[in-house]
Order: sequence, then C-alpha cells, then structure tokens
Amino acid sequence: MIKFENVYFRYEYNGEDILHNINFTLDPGSYHFLTGPSGSGKTSLTTLMYIGNIPTRGKITMFGTDISKAQRSEIFSLRQRIGVVFQDFRLIPHLSTFDNVALPLRILKRPEDEVNNYVNELLDWVGLGKHKKHLPKSLSGGQQQRVAIARAIIGRPKLLLADEPTGNLDDEIGFRLMGLFEQLNRMGTTIVIATHNQQIIEQFGHPCLTLDKGHIHQEDKRKQRKKIRHVF
Repeated sequence: MIKFENVYFRYEYNGEDILHNINFTLDPGSYHFLTGPSGSGKTSLTTLMYIGNIPTRGKITMFGTDISKAQRSEIFSLRQRIGVVFQDFRLIPHLSTFDNVALPLRILKRPEDEVNNYVNELLDWVGLGKHKKHLPKSLSGGQQQRVAIARAIIGRPKLLLADEPTGNLDDEIGFRLMGLFEQLNRMGTTIVIATHNQQIIEQFGHPCLTLDKGHIHQEDKRKQRKKIRHVF
C-alpha cells in the first residue's frame, strides 16, 4: 500500500531536514497509529502520505506507483483512493453539512439517490442527522470534526489518514468513531491515525509508528488488541 525508502523531507531548499531517512512499509488492510512529540514531523509525514508534497530525497511508492515519477493524472487518481481527516477540518464554508459529506461521492459521479442514502445514513450514525442543512460556521468544533470524518470515509477509501480525529470530541463520541474506523479496517481500508491520545493507543492496541526528531521506529501492540477485540 505504502512504501517509504530512505525518505528525507524539508520545506525549503536550503533548510534543515524535518524527516530523516524514513523507511517503512504499510501492507494493505493494516492499521497503525502515528505518534510522537510536537515538532517530531508527524504532520510532514502525513502530508507525504496523502501526496500533498513529494520527498526531498528518497522514494515513496503508493498503490504500486512511484509518486515522484507519476503524471498529474495519476496523482489525481491516487488521491481519489485516499480519505484524509485534517486537524483543521478544511470544510467548504458555503456548503451544508450534507453537501460537504456528499462531495467525494459527487466527484466520483455516483447516482444522486445513492448519495442521499449513504450520506443520510452516515450523518445519523455520527449524530449529525439533525444538522445536515447547517453550514460549518454554525457547528461546534466537535461537530465540524465529525463532518470532516464522515466526508473522509463516505467513499470507503483504500487508505484513510486521520490527524488527531478525536481531539475535539468527548470520550463517548471519540470511542464510537474509533469503532467506525475499526469496521472500515475490517472491510479492507488501510488506516493511519496520528494521535497523542495514549488511552486510545493502549485501548485499541495497533502497531505504532513513532517519530522522534524526524526519525521513525515501529512498536507492535497487537497483544493488547486481542484483549479488546470483542468490544466491537
């Protein structure tokens, strides 16, 4: 699904590297947490994974394609397979809750009756069925976050990247949405969640990619996962 080989990244040509010699592989259908202290490079790494930037050095392969050699049309096609939950939500301000969530399906030109069914069902599930006509500015931060999550998963992406998806949510809603991510993963979606929430990391027990000063190492917590699998 994703392969990083000797990847370095910096924002400015003469600046310092933010990521240093990053190497890892994410298999299709895997589930990882991405963690590390503030300033460790989590956002930069996530940006590379959704092809928002290309590496300064090294090679990134996504869905079997070397992104540094991909044509613009190929990049567009790759991005359609990726769902992203941004920490700042990035909702379209003049679109309603319903239309924000429906946007990925409409870009894919799905039939409108299918769009209506899927969007209404998902909005009810995340507790926003009564807010589907509301604009983002009229929603709380937690509600906006749920809209962003619903938009990211509505098309059942092959890869889901989420940056602190439970950061503005109370524990009940946060764990309910984590349960939704679990279900998506069981249906084949590869998931990477960037989070500082150690309770969630310990509760769900997936392997961790940990960044520290631009370097990465992996920790496997699947033993804990066996203990809580029955919850869902």
